[in-house]
Amino acid sequence: MKKEDILKTHTMPAFSPSYPAGPYYFKQREYLIITYESDPEAVREALPEPLEPTGDGKNLCFYEWMNMPDSSGFGSYVESGNGIIATYKGEPCNFSVQMYLNDEPPITAGREIWGFPKKWGEPRLRVVKDTLTGTLHYDDITVAVGTMAYKHVSLEAKLAEVKKGIEKLNVNLKLIPDVKGQPQIAELVGYHLEDVVVHGAWEGPACLELFHHVNCRVANLPVRKIISGRHQIVDFTLPYGEVLLDYLAK
Repeated sequence: MKKEDILKTHTMPAFSPSYPAGPYYFKQREYLIITYESDPEAVREALPEPLEPTGDGKNLCFYEWMNMPDSSGFGSYVESGNGIIATYKGEPCNFSVQMYLNDEPPITAGREIWGFPKKWGEPRLRVVKDTLTGTLHYDDITVAVGTMAYKHVSLEAKLAEVKKGIEKLNVNLKLIPDVKGQPQIAELVGYHLEDVVVHGAWEGPACLELFHHVNCRVANLPVRKIISGRHQIVDFTLPYGEVLLDYLAK
């Protein structure tokens, strides 16, 4: 391979790249999102500076399952994980704490490009009779169970508000070492989803149980009070992000 060929190759392995170049398009992406109050100490420990918890003192977190049947370059897979509702310089944002999914290309691309905190896990999202049900297994152990009453309250009259929420700032902590094991990249990365189309959204009563596992620490943001359950189906474009803060900059 010549130098110019190497520099045109966007990811490893060079002979069989893990994923294509973006942007990336998601069709009929289905969410179960359960928002809840957690412990202030746990939220502060998981939230990197200069991000701040929401100012209302509720220490709001969310746990979500995402069924992605049609993702350009990535295929069909399911993802699950939790995050914190926060602010960046006063701007509302969602910070991703940890994510688990069952497909290699989006794990690799997510970590390499945007700094998504992704690991391999086995999530599942399905409708069981009258219940939207999400589960996450790690090493054959159940670590998360979420349930929501199926389509109890339609948000058809509030789809513009739902769309605005999806378009808010999302933030990741991107950490990549150099060949000596020292930090080479330490950044806060921000991005906004684009071309958002909301096909439907519903709210209803929800429950969430998180279980401790040393290598899948979703329970480290414990559930103290359920705030809401949200079910939504959307299309969008995932564009490249921007560096909000470089921790290594002098």
